[in-house]
Amino acid sequence: MSVLKGPARGPLLYAGMAALLALVGVAQSWNVALAILNMCLISAVMALGANIAWGYAGLMNVGLMGFAALGGLAVVLAAQPPAPEAWSAGGLRLLGTGAALVASVVAIAFVRARLARGRLRALATVAMVAAAYGLVRFLFDPATDAIEAVDPAVTGYLGGLGLPSAAGWLLGGVLAAGAAWLIGKVSLGLRSDYFAIATLGISEIIIAILKNEDWLARGVKNVTGLPRPAPYEVDLQASAAFVQRAQAWGLDPAEASGIFVKLCYAALFAAVLGVLLWLAERALNSPWGRMMRAIRDNEVAAEAMGKDVVKRRLQTFILGSAVVGIAGAMMVTYDGQFTPGSYQPLRFTFLVWVMVIVGGSGNNWGSVLGGFLVWFVWIEAEPVGRWLMDAATAWAPEGNPIAVHLQEGAAHMRMIFMGAILLLVLRFAPQGLMPEKIRR
Repeated sequence: MSVLKGPARGPLLYAGMAALLALVGVAQSWNVALAILNMCLISAVMALGANIAWGYAGLMNVGLMGFAALGGLAVVLAAQPPAPEAWSAGGLRLLGTGAALVASVVAIAFVRARLARGRLRALATVAMVAAAYGLVRFLFDPATDAIEAVDPAVTGYLGGLGLPSAAGWLLGGVLAAGAAWLIGKVSLGLRSDYFAIATLGISEIIIAILKNEDWLARGVKNVTGLPRPAPYEVDLQASAAFVQRAQAWGLDPAEASGIFVKLCYAALFAAVLGVLLWLAERALNSPWGRMMRAIRDNEVAAEAMGKDVVKRRLQTFILGSAVVGIAGAMMVTYDGQFTPGSYQPLRFTFLVWVMVIVGGSGNNWGSVLGGFLVWFVWIEAEPVGRWLMDAATAWAPEGNPIAVHLQEGAAHMRMIFMGAILLLVLRFAPQGLMPEKIRR
C-alpha cells in the first residue's frame, strides 16, 4: 500500500490499465481491445478539456455536450465535399443573410454608443432589433428552404470544404473556443452554480439547432460516409500484399485489416492526446497556471492582488472548451458519421465529469487515467455483467423466472458498476486516484 501512495502510484495505475486492455484482447479479441483503446483516447482528451476548466479555475462546465457537438459539426463543414446544387439554390442568399446580420449588429452597437442612456436609446434599440430580425428572416427562410429542397434524401445541405478530416479537428477546436468566448462573455459574471446551469442550457440550444437546421448538417437525417484519415478495411482486404502479410502472421485478412485500421487511429489519437497533455502540463506548471490555481483556491485574495478574475477564467473556459471540441471532432471522424440525436447529457457530460472525479481533478495525468478507466468500465460492464449473471444462475433450470429476470438485467449492470466505482473513489480516494499533488 505504501507503494501506491508514493511516486510510483501513477505508473502502476497506468500499467494496470494497460493490463486490463491486454486482458480484453486475449479474452475477447484484439479488435475489441483496440476499439476500446481508441474510444479511451478520445474520452481522455475530453476529460482533459473538462479538467482544464474545473481543475485550473474551478469552473463547472456542464455544457460539454454542446462543445463536443460543435467539434463533430466542424468535421462535416471541413471534410464533406460541397453541394454545388444547394449553393446555387440558396447559398448566396444565405451569405447575404450573414452579411445583413453582421451589419445589423454593427449598426445597433453604433447607435447605442452614440445615444445617451435613457428611453430614446432603449426605444431605438428595440426598433432596430425588430427591423433586423424581420430582415434576417426575410432572407434566411427562403434560402434555407431552397437548400433543404435539393435532393433531401442524399444532401439537402450545403456540404463542406472537402478538406482532410484532420482539418476538422482544428476547426472543431476553433468553433468550440468561439462558442465558449461568447458564452463566457455573457455568463461568467454569474455565480458558479448559475454558470453551470447556463452552460447546460446553452448546450441544449446548440443540440436543438443542429437537430432542426437541416441546411447546416442534415439535422436528424445525419451525415454518413465522412472521409477518414485511415485506410478502409475492404481496400486492405483487396490488396494481395496485405493479405499475404496477414496470412504470414497467421491472421485472417478480415481480422487483420480491422486491427491495422484501428492501430492507425490509435496512433493519430495518441499523438493528439500527447501534444495536448504536454501543452496542458506546461500551462499548469507555468506562472499562468499558478495564478489560475490561486484564483481557484481564493478568488477574493487573488482579486485583491490585482488579478482580473473574470478575464482569466474566460481564458481557461475557452481553452478547456477548445480541447473538448477537438475530442468531439475526433470521435465523429472515428465513427464516420455525424448524428446530432446521439448527443445526450449522460454520455457527454455526466460520464466525462465522472472521469475527472475518478482520475483526480487538477491533475492532467489523473484526468487522462480517469478517461481510460471509466470508458473501459462503461463498455466492459455489460459483458462482465452477463457473465456474472450466467454464473449466478447456473443452478437454475431453464426458464426459471428469477434466472430470466437476472439475465435480462445484465445490460443494466454498467449503471451499477459506474455507481460503485464513483462511491468507492469518493469514500477511499476523495481527491481521485491521482490527486492534484501527484504530477507524474
